[in-house]
Amino acid sequence: MTRKYSSISVETTLASGINTTQTTMQVVSSAAATSLLGGQTLAAGNVDIFTVVIDPDTASEEIVFITDVSGDTFTISRGQAGTGSAGVSGIAHSAGATVRHVLTSSDLDFFRNGVATADAAIAKSTLTAKGNILTATASATPAVLGVGTNGQVLKADSTTASGLAWSSDLGRILQVVEGTTTSSASGSSFGTFFDTNLSATITPTSASNKVLIMVSQAGLYLSPGGSAGSANFVLDRGTSSTISQSVYSLSNYTNAVQLGQFIPVVKLDTPATTSAVTYKTRLAPSGASGTLVGAQYLGERSTMILMEVAG
Repeated sequence: MTRKYSSISVETTLASGINTTQTTMQVVSSAAATSLLGGQTLAAGNVDIFTVVIDPDTASEEIVFITDVSGDTFTISRGQAGTGSAGVSGIAHSAGATVRHVLTSSDLDFFRNGVATADAAIAKSTLTAKGNILTATASATPAVLGVGTNGQVLKADSTTASGLAWSSDLGRILQVVEGTTTSSASGSSFGTFFDTNLSATITPTSASNKVLIMVSQAGLYLSPGGSAGSANFVLDRGTSSTISQSVYSLSNYTNAVQLGQFIPVVKLDTPATTSAVTYKTRLAPSGASGTLVGAQYLGERSTMILMEVAG
């Protein structure tokens, strides 16, 4: 049952006497009944409680629970809070007896027991050390995760019972792979990409980790004529995923001693796998058909560095 309270309840008196077993009582008027409830309404079906005392501060004092009201008549549960025989029989009262809303020991016990019950749901003693964290190993199954070491951060980890773990790895470089080539490659078909022979392969240790890719790609525009041209550059993951694409201006090749330009590329990728991943670069002429774009054309060294970053 829901306990109702009012800070503006006005005491009243019994319109007629009641014996020790009656389960209704009548007050002097419906207005008095309304004032006694002090603005509270009781839901139908005896599901609410409003506590009053009859004959307060006398030998006939009795606490009763009002559970329903109709006009000036209340339905009551007798002998509460240690007075009479709880819920069964009470004390006889005469017409004119005082009826007053009160807070009783049963109300205070109700709140005390409620607090105790809530406290026992997850006992305070469950947390035994500074930094303990309440987690769950399953639905409605609480657990405690102990504090990590200085500098660690909490991360999701489905391999643990609670799905959480302390980690020192987040943001750290876990492995570094380098790929280099001096093998030349070229293409002259507008918009058609050719492999530059530059690639590197890395196997991430976790699908949540990232791969930082840093490329220094040697490229040269080989159409004679004294002007600079441009090339399309792409960075691929595997055979089907282009993760970066840009257009770069390149110098025109006009004599045998000219060095090629280097295309710098930095990309942070999330391959979401623990299988081996190969990254490679490709170039394509972006000028008129028949112009030639080369990679490592004069024997320059192109480099690709892959770094696994803990996620």
